[in-house]
Amino acid sequence: RLEGTRAEYIQANEPYAEPIAQTPGLRWKVWLLNEATREAGGVYLFESDAALQAFLAGPIATEVRADPTSSFKEFDVPPELSAITRAPVGRLVESS
Repeated sequence: RLEGTRAEYIQANEPYAEPIAQTPGLRWKVWLLNEATREAGGVYLFESDAALQAFLAGPIATEVRADPTSSFKEFDVPPELSAITRAPVGRLVESS
């Protein structure tokens, strides 16, 4: 859920960007924002299920889940289809 303006969202989340970037096993995170629907979120790509599970058990995910409007969903990445659409992934686990 997006509270406030885009600028306020960026300012509030900027302190989290570097710690998230330093997460072991994280390939990348894409931040998502839709001001019209008042939604914000992200898509994370991890090197392995173990890295994903460690992130989900860690302090950043715990803090995110403390907000009742926030959640995580796990998805597998089908490399057969992703290769066709030029996604820079292999057999990896994705969480959003």
